[in-house]
Amino acid sequence: MRSDRVRSVLYLPASNARAIEKARTLDCDVAVLDLEDAVAPEAKADARDAAVAAVRDGGFGPRLGVRINGLDTDWGLDDLAAMKAAGATLVVAPKVETPEAVHALSAGLAKGCALWAMIETPRALMALADIATSDGALDGLMLGVNDLAKALGTGASPDREPFKPWLAMLVAAARANGLLAIDGVFNRIDDAEGLAAEALQGRLYGFDGKSLIHPSQIAAANAAFSPSEAEIADARAIVAAFDAPDAEGRGAIRVNGAMVERLHLEQAKALLARAD
Repeated sequence: MRSDRVRSVLYLPASNARAIEKARTLDCDVAVLDLEDAVAPEAKADARDAAVAAVRDGGFGPRLGVRINGLDTDWGLDDLAAMKAAGATLVVAPKVETPEAVHALSAGLAKGCALWAMIETPRALMALADIATSDGALDGLMLGVNDLAKALGTGASPDREPFKPWLAMLVAAARANGLLAIDGVFNRIDDAEGLAAEALQGRLYGFDGKSLIHPSQIAAANAAFSPSEAEIADARAIVAAFDAPDAEGRGAIRVNGAMVERLHLEQAKALLARAD
């Protein structure tokens, strides 16, 4: 599993100067300046210039990324070229549907720039395994729930029942290829209880973090995707038990009334590393 901290990935419109300035101080793990859905067509060029300036100026506490427009739009190729020239280290690409799209995007990035592919169409779901195994700069998969719901024609569900197969599939594709897995957004900004529940569901499915649309959602995502005190205590107990002299050479031992194996020891060490 990747060690990157991406518990909270906050989208901010690149056309909003105040939002960009605020992003420098926020407690999210990743701030993504959006050139796509959050920006009107007539503001695309100005938003691109603002994103370039932000990348070059730096000063962000969170890791900084930029979501470009699709390469099949009037702005995508210019966005990609601008991010390469600016030295962006993370580019988020919308509606990636094929490995060929990953190759085209990767070819336009600066060396060392990571690419996150948004999975948000039925065609992308059907090609997910091929997309995840693409050569290039691909570093993460993100679930685009709003576009996907529209395309699939799914109804509203508090526990995301229609999405459960795709949640599991995206995580499996990411894990099989050493990629990050980022859960989709939660639209109801004033529903703190619903957000907390969905973030915990995302962690249960194996996601590394959650996409966010408002700064008020950061704390809930950081909490959900961070080890709890009970989990840390259990992990320490497992590590201590395997470090005991009588555990030497044993593949499975009893800890707190449960049988644990060496694979649980590896999981415990990974959890403690994330907790540091």
